[in-house]
Amino acid sequence: MSEIFEGYERQYCELSTSLARKCSSVGALDGEQKKQKLLELKTGLDEGESLIRRMDLEARSLPPTQKASLLAKLREYKSDLNNLKREVKKSSTVHDPLASRDELLEAGLGDSITTSGDERGRMLMATERLNHSGERIKESKRVLLETEEIGVSILQDLHQQRQTLLHTRDTLHGVDDNIGKSRRILSSMTKRISRNKWIMGGIIGALLATILLITYVKWNTHK
Repeated sequence: MSEIFEGYERQYCELSTSLARKCSSVGALDGEQKKQKLLELKTGLDEGESLIRRMDLEARSLPPTQKASLLAKLREYKSDLNNLKREVKKSSTVHDPLASRDELLEAGLGDSITTSGDERGRMLMATERLNHSGERIKESKRVLLETEEIGVSILQDLHQQRQTLLHTRDTLHGVDDNIGKSRRILSSMTKRISRNKWIMGGIIGALLATILLITYVKWNTHK
């Protein structure tokens, strides 16, 4: 398994345990403490989504034999995160008597006050700005998803190039081994040829010495 994936996985498991513990304790809180705890939970959920995206990118960059099991595990983490989101949403919508009282008081005061034209205009402008902000957020999310897809594609291409380079390196090692064997064979043949030359020279020298000796003996005999 990829060490990078294991690191993200370990971080997510610790984060998930912490979020589950906070969800179980938020029901006993109220007021500012509850708001603070809900804010921490939402921040933790965002961090969890970021870790899952990183795990997804890392899993898709691995060979198919490893990728399948990691993606299956990733689906379980996504399901776990969705469950945590539901728990946080349920905790944030629990009935709060103090909040309900404030809402009733504000509603009563709102009924007794007539909203002016300027206030309505400001509210419309604020609504329009919120709509524009929502559109920008959607566009940012779309760009982010496209960027992630491009990143996954680049990682897959890099992995294929890495496999090609490894195969080329193995081929070069094989060529080096063959060249080394050929060099040793040529060296052995060269030594054998040199040794044969010395042997032939010795034989020729012996023959010449024999011929000279026979010639000398014959010459002395005739004399």
